[in-house]
Amino acid sequence: MVDPVLIPTLVAAIVVVFLVAATVRIVPQARRYNVERFGRYRRTLQPGLNFVVPVADRVNTKLDVREQVYSSQPKPVITEDNLVVNIDTVLYYQITDPRAAAYEVADYLQAIDQLTVTTLRNVIGSMDLEETLTSREEINARLRAVLDDATGKWGIRVNRVEIKAIDPPHTIKEAMEKQMRAERDKRAAILHAEGERQAKILTAEGTKQKDILEAQGTQQAMILRADGEAKAVERVFQAVHRNNADPKILAYKYLETLPHLAKSDNNTFWVIPGELTEAVRAVTHAFGDQSAMGLPRSAAARPEESAAEAENDAPDGDAAAELEPGTPLSLDAAAAADEVAKRAAAVVSDAKAEAEAARASQAPPDRGQSSGG
Repeated sequence: MVDPVLIPTLVAAIVVVFLVAATVRIVPQARRYNVERFGRYRRTLQPGLNFVVPVADRVNTKLDVREQVYSSQPKPVITEDNLVVNIDTVLYYQITDPRAAAYEVADYLQAIDQLTVTTLRNVIGSMDLEETLTSREEINARLRAVLDDATGKWGIRVNRVEIKAIDPPHTIKEAMEKQMRAERDKRAAILHAEGERQAKILTAEGTKQKDILEAQGTQQAMILRADGEAKAVERVFQAVHRNNADPKILAYKYLETLPHLAKSDNNTFWVIPGELTEAVRAVTHAFGDQSAMGLPRSAAARPEESAAEAENDAPDGDAAAELEPGTPLSLDAAAAADEVAKRAAAVVSDAKAEAEAARASQAPPDRGQSSGG
């Protein structure tokens, strides 16, 4: 049989537990509870241990006061140049007044979303597509200013508004891609042209430096060659004057040089010097005098006759005499003059050979011939 005292005790214990559970409220950190008493806002419970009046007080709303992130769906917006673009935004907000957030607006998230759409349409409607794509910072700042001013009375602070994506129509994307491709091709062509220009400039500079160095080298070589020739001529001149060369020797060397004057490929005419016949006569007289040294006195006493004979024996003497000094000749005439000089040298050689023969005829007989006699 149940004790009649135990039942009231259990009932009292249950009532006490119920009253304690209805009186004590534990609020977590970063949370706020709005309490109503008989349906009217009473107060906001702070984090920690709180006590309320059972039955009279009740918790109406529980709010999170941490910073929240809300990402809206892409919304179609018309730009100033009548193009429809889809803009996706992300919103960072925080509840600063739990009472206003619970009682000033029915659904603050929907209110923020709709306010964002209307503000975007007002801002984007005053911009063209190009400006819309390049003015995100300006759009974000204008959105934040409008939302912060409107949501302040709702107990919400908008910390940041960002445009996550701007999607123009597909045809506009293709046109923009073509434009960007054309810009890249243009920049590539410009860079290529600049590279070729720099390469040509460097090549021209190198060629210029090369030509300058080659010209300087040629100049130095010509100067050194001219100095060498000048020194050689000076030494020859000094040697000739030091040794007191006979004019007859100089005339003979003059005759040896004459044939080389007509051998150049660039000569179209040749001028016979006026002293050609004089040089021939000088050489002929020179060898005639040397031959006279070995001839009998009768021959040596007639040098004029020997010279006259040498002149008579010279081929084409009249032809050579007929050529006046300074007469221009063609290539054929130059060859003829060369032939005249060669025949004059041959006459000189013949005169020298006759002189040697005359000297040999005057030599005494050898011992073999005297013993045989």
